[in-house]
Amino acid sequence: MSGFAPEPIATARLLLLPLSVAHAEEMAAVLADPALHTFIGGEPATPAALRARYERLVAGSPDPTESWCNWVIQLRADGGLAGFVQATVTGSDRPPRHAATAGARAVGHRHLDEAEPVPVGTVAEIAWVVGTPWQGRGIATEAARGMTGWLGRRGVRTLVAHIHPDHRASAAVASACGLAPTDGWHDGEIRWTGPAGP
Repeated sequence: MSGFAPEPIATARLLLLPLSVAHAEEMAAVLADPALHTFIGGEPATPAALRARYERLVAGSPDPTESWCNWVIQLRADGGLAGFVQATVTGSDRPPRHAATAGARAVGHRHLDEAEPVPVGTVAEIAWVVGTPWQGRGIATEAARGMTGWLGRRGVRTLVAHIHPDHRASAAVASACGLAPTDGWHDGEIRWTGPAGP
């Protein structure tokens, strides 16, 4: 889809930088805590595994009706990385289907079941992950809101996330982005939806 190449996004405390393969080594350390994977699944990846995954993500979707937008979260205060946000953007003709994390589920990131109703207009399935040392500071909320604002300004109409029912922190991030839980479930997670604001 045209118009959905990730660009740098500035927020009060953060810079969302388009993902590059060069981020793999630092991000492997950011995501290294096994406890972080309680809700997102998988296990910590090595720098080499992340490099391979990031090469696929940076290359973009082979499907021209779908865009993969991935950012790392950089702290303005010290320049270090603290996590990532991502969106899989599709048109109204079908739901998102690509596993943007290529084997590791992201917080809030699951894909629409074919039995679920397809939202009208351009849809972004969103996700966020913040490393354990940086949690509890509102970083995920600030980063997700920065991303969703950017998506809304580019014509995305509907946001979708899938969140484990016990993951209160992720539910709080979704609420702050204007999403609300639905009756839909997929792989033990609740489907949240909402409009993308400008």
